[in-house]
Amino acid sequence: MRTLAKAIVLTAFLHAACGAPRPAAKQGGPQDAFLAELSKLCGKAFEGRIAANEGAAPGKPDPFEGKTLVMHVRDCSAKEIRVPFHVGDDRSRTWVFARTASGLRLKHDHRHQDGTADEMNMYGGDAVDEGSSTRQAFPADRESKEMFVKGNIPKSAENVWVVGLVPGRTYSYALTRPGREFRIDFDLTRPVSPPPPPWGSN
Repeated sequence: MRTLAKAIVLTAFLHAACGAPRPAAKQGGPQDAFLAELSKLCGKAFEGRIAANEGAAPGKPDPFEGKTLVMHVRDCSAKEIRVPFHVGDDRSRTWVFARTASGLRLKHDHRHQDGTADEMNMYGGDAVDEGSSTRQAFPADRESKEMFVKGNIPKSAENVWVVGLVPGRTYSYALTRPGREFRIDFDLTRPVSPPPPPWGSN
């Protein structure tokens, strides 16, 4: 996994450096297949575990360690799938997958308990290429890079989020960048009770 993640990060950087225009999205391709598999999970929730956590900032408490980690494929449409990610009692995070004219996009919707948006909100990026039906990689887009630099976390400007989905087995969410790899694996063979709505939703 570590070697694959590094290869994906390098590919993303080379693609960004070339500045090549993105072609129109390929209908019926791997990205559509990926979304179709994800949509099959709509309404279901699954518990996960930390599978990799390398390069974490020393001396800072880890917000994920020792917490119950639950993903809930909650809202699905033809163009967007929203997946709240609960960390213990913290319901601030939602992964938003959206089909665009040029491909597939992942954004992170972060909310406070009163429903207002966090300062670090809707960051993410577009898939670096067609990927596959079981794996998609999303390097940070320009807007996200600027947000991270402004928020005094410039290292995050190099983030690449890698999402894996092996039907009937596992869903994985990974954050990678040089010197950092964090991954959570969710067991799709054992659905759990859906959690409460994420903050800011009904």
